Amino acid sequence: DLATDTVKDAVKDVSKTVKKDIQANAPKRTGRYKKSWTVKKTAESSNSLTMTVHSKDRYQIAHLLEHGHAKRGAGREHIAPAEEKGNRELVQKIERGLRS
Repeated sequence: DLATDTVKDAVKDVSKTVKKDIQANAPKRTGRYKKSWTVKKTAESSNSLTMTVHSKDRYQIAHLLEHGHAKRGAGREHIAPAEEKGNRELVQKIERGLRS
């Protein structure tokens, strides 16, 4: 039970951190895209938790802003770096929590 609680807490913390990282590095013209990022609990069982970080109402342009468009030039990576950093942080938090 202690390990399950540790993992669930780590997943919650890291998902919030990933959301903040995406918002901090997102392109800003009007600010609506940056503000649209949210964290949602997708699934939870007795021993697992799945959280999803997504753009709730501007999801149509997330891919274009990340990777760019053929006619509009290069994109600005802001989702992939936050995801990679979140994966590393999650592993570290789980390892630290299980050691103590």
